[in-house]
Order: sequence, then structure tokens, then C-alpha cells
Amino acid sequence: MKGQSAERIQSLFPVLLASLLVLGTAQLVFDSLKSGKSYVFQYYGKPEKLRKSVFVLPEDRMDESCNLFEGKWVWDNVSYPLYEENSCPYLVKQTTCLKNGRPDSFYQNWRWQPQACNLPRFDPLKLLDILRDKRLMFIGDSVQRAQFESMVCLVQSVIPKGKKSFKRDPPRKIFKAKEYNATIEYYWAPFIVESISDHATNHTVLKRLVNLDSISKHGKSWEGVDVLVFESYVWWMYRPQINATYGSMEDVQEYNVTTAYRIAMETWGNWLESTINPHLQKVFFMSMSPTHLWSWEWKPGSRGNCFNESYPIQGSYWGTGSNLAIMEILHEVLQDLKINVTFLNITQLSEYRKDAHTTVFGERRGKLLIKEQRADPLNFADCIHWCLPGVPDTWNEILYAYLLQSYQNFL
Repeated sequence: MKGQSAERIQSLFPVLLASLLVLGTAQLVFDSLKSGKSYVFQYYGKPEKLRKSVFVLPEDRMDESCNLFEGKWVWDNVSYPLYEENSCPYLVKQTTCLKNGRPDSFYQNWRWQPQACNLPRFDPLKLLDILRDKRLMFIGDSVQRAQFESMVCLVQSVIPKGKKSFKRDPPRKIFKAKEYNATIEYYWAPFIVESISDHATNHTVLKRLVNLDSISKHGKSWEGVDVLVFESYVWWMYRPQINATYGSMEDVQEYNVTTAYRIAMETWGNWLESTINPHLQKVFFMSMSPTHLWSWEWKPGSRGNCFNESYPIQGSYWGTGSNLAIMEILHEVLQDLKINVTFLNITQLSEYRKDAHTTVFGERRGKLLIKEQRADPLNFADCIHWCLPGVPDTWNEILYAYLLQSYQNFL
């Protein structure tokens, strides 16, 4: 019996030894993987750390019956601004009012409060998860570019260094969150349809010629984009008439702006219906961004503009810079479309914000104002563009609320 036991132990010894060797080798491999020094990583690189998905909860969503566009501005210097001007390297000089010398920052501390509900608190990680493997593109003029920059600033701080990139590829700007394979983009198209002002940096301001039935050149860059956000207004309003073509490029005629705008929007609508997949793509249109060019509109008897204004307008107000005929045309065109376009009516809430424009603390034709120009705000104050952080952040909070509404969690 003792002899048989000894033989059995001797026969099991190689198996036990092999097992110990396998376990020891596995432990060594595991330890080297944990330490990051494994030859596997040297040859193939370290695997990307995957972020956990962020779930959108029922309380994150707004009440569907709530009108986000009716409300008031309330002072909130605790939770606003949502980011700091000097913390976002993607802002252009046109919007960095504090850096450019504006003495007050009150315009950053107002929060839009809808009348019957609350705006969902902006959560950059939730937005990035919504945009995972997707493209969000803002299309329009320099006002729309500010909304693009605002959105980039709202999300970029939660993305680690080396995991984000920014590229200028005129007429586009592209911000990419690499871990999410998500891009936030901007496309310069001040009239949406094609025009002689379509070069992103070298465009004519005083001389304008619009091709009312031409959009295909722009449209190629919009095809397949998951979320499209359009805007077009200020460039139409330089004069009551505008030079344009329809059909032959040689046949230039003068159109009333409202007539030309309707034709251009119908051209855009036809492109949407022939190109957009409503099951895969979402389309938004931003209403007109108001101007505050004449202070007598909110302060009867005065002769200034938006310069040196520090507080929003209280009570009902609608400035003459916001064209109701254009608003009506938009409503009619959108109503006739066979696909759904969400109209974000930010005009009224922005009308109150006479205090938030760049005034003399921005750029004019690509250059910051000099001392003599700043001393003459009646002629040089910019009451069209907005400081950042500022009003465009609220536009993006509203856009975010709508994106939350339609987002589906996937396990």
C-alpha cells in the first residue's frame, strides 16, 4: 500500500509542478498588466479607458407641456456663469469682453427662468453621452458661431488633455471629443443658401449677392450630420432690398428682403425634404438674435445704444431690430415642411438682454477697437454680437433640454 501511495504521489508531481508554473506565470502576467509595463502594451499600446455611460433620468427631462421661452432673467451669481472666460481657449477675440477690457461682469450672472418649469441643469457628461459617435453642427453667421463656441466651452472642461482636438477647415470649425467619437462643428453660411459672402474669413460685408435657389455646395457638408442647428437673419437685414439671382446666375435682380428670405428658406426646405433622414437626424432652427441699436426703444428720450448697459430690460419689450415679417415667414415655411424641424424661439428672451452685447469690447473687421474708437460708442459699439460667457449659453441650455427629451438610454 505504501509503495502504491508513493507511486501515485510521484505520478501527480509533474502535474502539480506544471500547475504551479502556470499559476505563477499568470500572476506575473497579471502583475505586469496592472503595472502597465507588459510587453503587450509595448507592442500594441495601452487600451483606452472606457467611460461609463451616463444615464438620463426622468427628472433630467423637462415637462413636455412647459414653454421654455416664456419667463424672466433672475440674478444668480452662485451657479452662473457655467464656465469662465479665461478657462476656455476656443473663444475668439470678438466675444472675450472681459479680456478686452470690459469693466463689469454682471452680464455673466443672469439665469433664464421659464415661467412654469425649470431648465434642466446643463450636464456636459450627459450631453457628450448623447453625442457619442455623432456630429452636432451649427450653421449660420457669426452669431451662430458664438453659439458653437459657447457649446464647446460648456463641454470642454470635462474632457482630459489629449482627449480633445480643435481644427479649422474653412468654412468649418471642428471640435472633437475623442473618447466619445463626438464632434461639435460650425459651418459658415450667413444666408444658408449660397452667396458671394461664403468664404469664412474673406467675405464681403457691404456688397451682398445671394443665389436664392443654390444650396447644393453647402448641402454636401451637411449630409449625414446627426444634429443640425441652423440660423440666418442679421446678414439679410443690411438694407430693405438685396441683390440676388434665381435661375440664371447672370440675371441679378433687386428683391425685397422678405421676398428673398422666403425663397431662400423654401430652397432650404426642399433640400431638407430631399436629403434628411428624419429617423436618424434631428434639425433645429434658431429664431433671430435681436439687436439693441437704439436706447430710446427701452429708455424713451435717450440717444445712445447698448453701450454701458448693465442690467436686463424689465417688463414687456420687443425691439424694432427683430422683424416680425421674417418670423412669420419662418413659421409658414416650417409648417409646410414634410419633416419635423424644431423651432427654438430665443428672440423674446434675448430681447431683454441689452446689457450683454460686446459693445466696444469686441472686434471690428477682425481687429480689436483702438482707444479712439472705444471712446466713440455711438459709432463703434457692437450691439449685435454677444459676450461669452453670456446669452448664447442659455440658447444652448435650451437646445440641450430638447436633446435630453428625445434621448433613449441603451443598456
